[in-house]
Amino acid sequence: MKTPTPLQREIRQRRPFASVSQEGVVSVMRTADLLRRRMAALVEPHGITVQQFNVLRILRGGGPDGLPTLEVGARMIEETPGVTRLLDRLEAKKLVRRERCPKDRRQHLCWITEEGLGLLRSLDGPVVTHSDEIMGGLNRKEQSDLIRLLDKVRAALA
Repeated sequence: MKTPTPLQREIRQRRPFASVSQEGVVSVMRTADLLRRRMAALVEPHGITVQQFNVLRILRGGGPDGLPTLEVGARMIEETPGVTRLLDRLEAKKLVRRERCPKDRRQHLCWITEEGLGLLRSLDGPVVTHSDEIMGGLNRKEQSDLIRLLDKVRAALA
């Protein structure tokens, strides 16, 4: 009998995977879940979810011109049909503001507020430290290789 892989031991799977591809997919999904949970533990004490944190970062990057709601949704790390609800919650917390677009009244433009910027500034250092810790088991070249390989997987899915 073949020695179980680290992933098989981690998820207590007794039988081998049907293929290396299947193990790769499960490994990426498991890793993404662990990363999401670690990130949630970092941002939730600040009263926001990981998705709300992502929206705030997107709006900070959008600059003084703001971004349309649909553009915010397109830039999300995790696709979500509820961008409007995310923005509603962030607006209620006074972390973002929205206005109807003067050129197209069907659209809303979104901006991060000073309070939202302050929250992100307080998280910037911990997020860098968090990322360094997570990737600490890989050297720079391995990190670059991982990024390149994940880019290839996403390109194949597009």
